[in-house]
Amino acid sequence: MSKKIAVSSEGPTLSDAVDPRFGRAAGFVIVDDAGTTQYLDNGGSQAMAHGAGIEAARRIAEAGATVLLSGVVGPKAASALAAAGVAVVEGMESLTVGEAVAQYRAGQDA
Repeated sequence: MSKKIAVSSEGPTLSDAVDPRFGRAAGFVIVDDAGTTQYLDNGGSQAMAHGAGIEAARRIAEAGATVLLSGVVGPKAASALAAAGVAVVEGMESLTVGEAVAQYRAGQDA
């Protein structure tokens, strides 16, 4: 089964920085096992007064992601992600999207 990794991102490419925020991230780069990427714009969630993290969690789960790499994920969003079966790895905000994915995959192979 292929694993899709979602990364909160400041832009649509692997060379963009990981967005330290989850619910109000600019968007999410989703990377599959073959290295193919797709970009989910998060503009709709950014504009929400409340529930941005829960809405972003729903969209990531719908996209088929099984792992989220981000900076910080709030408790409500973390609960929504856990309920959807999406594993969360925090503390990736100092990396690019590509670096975060590589670091995650290296840790999985260890």
